[in-house]
Amino acid sequence: MEFRLTSWNDSQLVVRGTRIELELTGDPRYVEDFRKKSLRIDLIMFVPEQFANASSDPPVRGFLHSPASPNQNGLVLTHGAGANCQSSLLGTLAETFADAGLTVLRCDLPFRQTRPYGPPRPGDAAKDREGLRNAVSELRKLISGRIFLAGHSYGGRQATMLCSQEPSLADGLLLPSYPLHPPRKPDQLRTQHFPQLNTPALFVHGTRDPFGSIEEMELALKLIPAQKSLLTVGGAGHDLGFKGKAKREELAGMVLKSFEEFFARIMPT
Repeated sequence: MEFRLTSWNDSQLVVRGTRIELELTGDPRYVEDFRKKSLRIDLIMFVPEQFANASSDPPVRGFLHSPASPNQNGLVLTHGAGANCQSSLLGTLAETFADAGLTVLRCDLPFRQTRPYGPPRPGDAAKDREGLRNAVSELRKLISGRIFLAGHSYGGRQATMLCSQEPSLADGLLLPSYPLHPPRKPDQLRTQHFPQLNTPALFVHGTRDPFGSIEEMELALKLIPAQKSLLTVGGAGHDLGFKGKAKREELAGMVLKSFEEFFARIMPT
């Protein structure tokens, strides 16, 4: 797909697929003036495509972020119990990782596709894991490299449970705000499957997260036989600073840096 919008001085905004470029054209005097001043206009923005495959059961629905320079690796990214795939946290992470070359499928879990509001019900978890498995399968059709599975809170818990049962499903896990236990209930740990988790994992956790302290997380991670790492975010709660429409681009960059360093260390090319 391509279309062009022409301005009063004949400069054009060109859209090709998900790539948007501002082309400076028109009066050569203006163009030459920009060149003399060493000024260049190079506006590139990536607009995620809506993604849907209703033929799988459960369906896969969300948004696909296609990078300008793909490195053939991919990331499936999903949300927590009280959100959907359009949260500011997921959107910012998806954009940051796509800018780094990963193809990112940001998707809604099946429970959210069925109900736009409210938390998952006790019987939803198994189907949500099936939805993640289907999302990984869809992304594998688009890339030839490694595939990573990421989920915030509840989404991350389901991802770890799925990989503990199917260790070859993904090459690695990215787990922002793992819900270690319900708030104020530290005895109700959600770690029963940790001893069977053989997929390398990077955990990202705020120091003010009521779902688990840093000390509790460090103790729980000792149960995991796979290689793992914990990125601590000072002063952040369960939302990691992305409450409402608030964004923390610097956090997304920090997560990407830790992600690249951790997996480069344990998965040398």
